[in-house]
Amino acid sequence: MLEEFKKFALRGNVVDLAVGVIIGAAFGAIVASLVGDIIMPIVGAVAGGLDFSNYFIALSKNVTATSYVEAKKQGAVLGYGQFLTVAINFVIIAFVLFLAIRLINKLKMQQDANPAPAEAPADVKLLTEIRDLLARRPA
Repeated sequence: MLEEFKKFALRGNVVDLAVGVIIGAAFGAIVASLVGDIIMPIVGAVAGGLDFSNYFIALSKNVTATSYVEAKKQGAVLGYGQFLTVAINFVIIAFVLFLAIRLINKLKMQQDANPAPAEAPADVKLLTEIRDLLARRPA
């Protein structure tokens, strides 16, 4: 059973998938930082300095806080601003991934359009060498 598990775990597809998940998580963190630290502040500034993450509707009379984090501590709240922030993050991340995949596909098409010249078979190489030797020989 251990040998069977070892074969499964070291199969090419499983290792490729693991690498893809790890790289995807790292890329996701980079894009999340891009969105949260660079793009969303610009969107907030353009929208008049609004912070979407603090928009909420209090569902309890006990909630008196003005920030979403504090309001959650006081009782039930509907955090639609937080949802809007996450939805905008998703759209931006999806668009960045679209651009990255589009670029990769363009590079692949360029590579496929200019394939490396096929190497000649050994017998053709030999015949070419013989021809070149005979051509260099004085008459």
